[in-house]
Amino acid sequence: MSTPVTARVTMYGRAGCHLCDEARALIEEVCLELGETFTEVDVDADPELRDRFGDEVPVTFVDGRQHDFWRVDPQRLRSALRG
Repeated sequence: MSTPVTARVTMYGRAGCHLCDEARALIEEVCLELGETFTEVDVDADPELRDRFGDEVPVTFVDGRQHDFWRVDPQRLRSALRG
């Protein structure tokens, strides 16, 4: 049995969100550059997540800790992943 791959970066977002689209593109670029993986979670698919993050999407977590919301700074994300 293989061990599942755990992404270091998680983005909580929603469909139709232009900030989420921008954040996704930046996260993909940085993760590709550094050989990291990321996952995306739709906050509208879970009422608890919608209540927690609904007004702040996109929300980015790195290694299980909240890193950013609304915007992603690629330099800051690189530093967190290298750190």
